[in-house]
Amino acid sequence: ELIGGSADLTPSNNTWINNSTSFQAENRLGRNFHFGVREHGMGAIVNGMTLHGGVIPYCGTFLVFSDYMRPAVRISALSHIPSLWVYTHDSIGLGEDGPTHQPVEHLAALRAIPNLVVIRPADANEVREAWIAAIRNRHQPTAFALTRQAVPVLDRSTFAPASGLHRGAYVLADLGGAKPQIILMASGSEVALIVEAGYSLAAEGYNVRLVSFPSWELFEQQDQSYRDEVLPPSIKRRLAVEAGVAQGWHRYVGDQGRIISIERFGASAPYKKIYEEFGLTAANILNEAHNLLGISNL
Repeated sequence: ELIGGSADLTPSNNTWINNSTSFQAENRLGRNFHFGVREHGMGAIVNGMTLHGGVIPYCGTFLVFSDYMRPAVRISALSHIPSLWVYTHDSIGLGEDGPTHQPVEHLAALRAIPNLVVIRPADANEVREAWIAAIRNRHQPTAFALTRQAVPVLDRSTFAPASGLHRGAYVLADLGGAKPQIILMASGSEVALIVEAGYSLAAEGYNVRLVSFPSWELFEQQDQSYRDEVLPPSIKRRLAVEAGVAQGWHRYVGDQGRIISIERFGASAPYKKIYEEFGLTAANILNEAHNLLGISNL
């Protein structure tokens, strides 16, 4: 049933179904669509195909171009059409293409659309679970935000199963032998950074909770007891990390927490250099965690 394509970005979006061919007038069995460079039209087509039924359509482009297809995405949410929106190159991590192609405010803009589920997975295992969640959800559209740069696949024999994604946020691990003194939370490619920083804090003798937070919308669908279990109200030291604007994260870090975010446009450079310049490093996370814990870094 799965059928789709991208806005002339198939090799970059990785939206090609390998065991199929292109859909053409003379080849109706093909499952790969060539939508052309027309994001709004592409979105409208996917909505129509979804409403027709018989197939599960998706379409892909860079996250920054979600602006061009916003009316179609909004209609899918308004009309409860379970369309699948695949957005890759989801941060300044896309590198040398520069600020015209680097999304900063786009995650917040998508999260502002009622009834749209936005999922930003941390690794390949969470991507798999995200697709399962989206295909099972026949009453809401889903937007995937996927990184361009390589990220490590978390060892699930050490960390909690990726199936926790279905609840929006989940405890990856509690490091240390006692109640957590601080919570580090992140989505997508920044999860690996909080893991690295968390282990550094644990090596210093601190108790740390690591939370993967791929979907606010799925988390808000959980009951209060589960949300309090992941983010205990008694733990006030909280640090959120995401390669986008901070808007919205304050509800999860509280009035005593902090957010490492991006509040300006990006720059053209290799992604590791950009991340370093914008403070998206394990070292900077560790520094901010020290500040929350009242530790001098001098």
